[in-house]
Amino acid sequence: MNVANCPRCGRIFVKGFNEVCPNCLKEVDQQYERCIKYLRENKGATINELSEATDVTMRQITKFIREGKISIVHAPNMSYPCEVCGASIRDKSICDSCRSKLIKDVNNSNEDDVRRQEMSNKQGQASYNIQDRLKDRH
Repeated sequence: MNVANCPRCGRIFVKGFNEVCPNCLKEVDQQYERCIKYLRENKGATINELSEATDVTMRQITKFIREGKISIVHAPNMSYPCEVCGASIRDKSICDSCRSKLIKDVNNSNEDDVRRQEMSNKQGQASYNIQDRLKDRH
């Protein structure tokens, strides 16, 4: 039996297939239903309008979108904030600009690692390794 605290309310529950307790799961399902009902009636709604009208947080609505529960394919005004800079996006979790910066930073980090390795190899040729010391003892 896997017991956990609900990340939403803090109650202890038996963790099965769901990440939240049964009470919170019902609440999330009700929030989802309110969102879907509002979107059916107001096809051009933005995420802010949806949040205000349904009393569902933008974070939860974004989660519904990312999980594929709410489709924004036919909702041209629906977008959610980038996790890094807050710019409006319609897919993934970060915008193209932040993604480019992240890729550039990773590439620079890899280049720095290669340079450090080359420097240590150059210095290592003239230095004395611990393994060499152990070999000299025997």
